[in-house]
Amino acid sequence: MNPIKFSIVFILFILSQFTFGQYTEVINSNRPGVSQSAFAVGPNVIQFEAGPYFVKEEHTLLKYDVSGLGADFALRYGLLFEELEINVQGTYQNDTKTINTSSIPFDEKRSNFKNLTVGAKYMIYDPYRNAAEEKPNLYSWKANQRFKWKSLIPAVAIYAGANFDTKNNPYTAPGIEGFSPKIGIISQNNFSGGWVFVINLIKDRIGTDYSDFQYILTLTHSFNPQWVIFGETQGIHSDFYADNLFRFGGAYLWSKNFQLDTALTFNTKDTPSVFGVNFGMSYRLDFHQDKEIDNGNSAKDELRSQERKIQNEKEIEKKKKGNL
Repeated sequence: MNPIKFSIVFILFILSQFTFGQYTEVINSNRPGVSQSAFAVGPNVIQFEAGPYFVKEEHTLLKYDVSGLGADFALRYGLLFEELEINVQGTYQNDTKTINTSSIPFDEKRSNFKNLTVGAKYMIYDPYRNAAEEKPNLYSWKANQRFKWKSLIPAVAIYAGANFDTKNNPYTAPGIEGFSPKIGIISQNNFSGGWVFVINLIKDRIGTDYSDFQYILTLTHSFNPQWVIFGETQGIHSDFYADNLFRFGGAYLWSKNFQLDTALTFNTKDTPSVFGVNFGMSYRLDFHQDKEIDNGNSAKDELRSQERKIQNEKEIEKKKKGNL
């Protein structure tokens, strides 16, 4: 069985084993970092994530430098299940590579997709699913901020996709063209106090002469419902290119369906040195509908009913104490 068919069979097998919930009331974006979260966008949600960037590279040993512009983009769609997401992700760059090995520098104009991938992500484990103790305490802010040992157990998702690389692409290794598989494992810890830690382990362009392994570690902190900052490290290891990239930035939630973001990217070596600045946005079209539960009410209605019940019980308790 070839790698692409194996990836498809494997993910379909996993899909048949687990069921959990994913949808959130506000947009769930992967930007401004490059890691994927473990959570899907939710059924019938269409989400766009994109942003332009500026990049500057200098290679000391090979004596060249690169300066140009590009754009990262992603289209995400929640399909069939709460846990399943299909997506298209890519990076397009247009730059000038200046060769400084002779007395007269030579400029080479370049443009192409650095990567273009169609794939699917599926959450196979959510430690917070149906956990009664994870429901927010409506009467105690302190209780909601308390550290929970259960938060050390991550949510886990798997990813499988197919890259498409054009012939003679200046951004890929020689001989790489056409389709090649990409797989990944994603974990996500949601800690109290607005901290989120995401790990991506990725095997890319499987079956080619220059398959690479990547790891991405992303730590995010939200100060309030609108402002978020993040730090990220990305390691890339292959015979064609190896690097350790660092990113720092933040995002602003303009509305529940719209987010703005920015980030800096750099490394600590000179073969080549990398510096980039990006700005971006995420926007979703939310056609999600809550599933009906046994009593015919939606999940939202059930939550409101439970909140009213708790409030009524509090009021009855106060009246009893007042009559004593």
